[in-house]
Amino acid sequence: MRLPPAPARSGVMSMASLGSGSKGNGTLIRTREALVLVDCGFTLKESEARLARLGVHPSQLDAVLVTHEHGDHLGGIGPLARRHGVPVHLTTGTWLAGRAKKLGTLPSRHLITPQQEFAIKDLEILPVTVPHDAREPVQFVFSRRGETATRRLGVLTDLGHVSEHVLSCFADCDGLVLEFNHDPQMLASGPYPPSLKRRVGGRLGHLANAQACAALPYLGLERLQRLVASHLSESNNHPSLAREALAPWLADDDSRLIIAAQDSGFGWQAIA
Repeated sequence: MRLPPAPARSGVMSMASLGSGSKGNGTLIRTREALVLVDCGFTLKESEARLARLGVHPSQLDAVLVTHEHGDHLGGIGPLARRHGVPVHLTTGTWLAGRAKKLGTLPSRHLITPQQEFAIKDLEILPVTVPHDAREPVQFVFSRRGETATRRLGVLTDLGHVSEHVLSCFADCDGLVLEFNHDPQMLASGPYPPSLKRRVGGRLGHLANAQACAALPYLGLERLQRLVASHLSESNNHPSLAREALAPWLADDDSRLIIAAQDSGFGWQAIA
């Protein structure tokens, strides 16, 4: 199935990435009124530099949304929030687990409930429970009404399998950041100890390339303007393997496909 034409330069929503992988993650979502950051796993200095690269000063952020307490997603949030007064939204379980991982005192903390939508300015946000080895992990679906239709953007990483609940919540997105963490053969022969290999490849770990691809027909390609292959393991995957796995679903047209990088993430992408 071929993906639709590229959207206009300015859109209903836009997304960009500070970086994606086991060394740190951060995804920006922007509308006309709102600017939020999903996760921040970088040092304060590195976070400020990566935001600047994308034309953002931390004081412009309306919120940081936290998916779960693992360090590559949460490690930089406390310092960023305290230095720049940014509100932080997270589940109760993530807050309780995150305090032990040096999240620390936050200037403005908002506890969110999975499956209960909330709004930040003109951006509607749905936290979705996902199967991952954290205390109360969620991923997010963002919605904003445009002139002719409501557009949906999903950020879906850090899950060991794609549950029916996840499929129902993330179906028919216009933009999707989807985990392509590992290639099973690379994971099996790679440097990780056996216990970590079992964790990564387990039902509460991370998605393999084939698992992510198998979900696409159920998530829907018809509306998809941007598909981001995200959270690739530097030890257990390679961009060429993710592209190869995706090729049958893109009908040899990968113009809408973006491979998120650990060092550079990806630049602003519009959802029209």
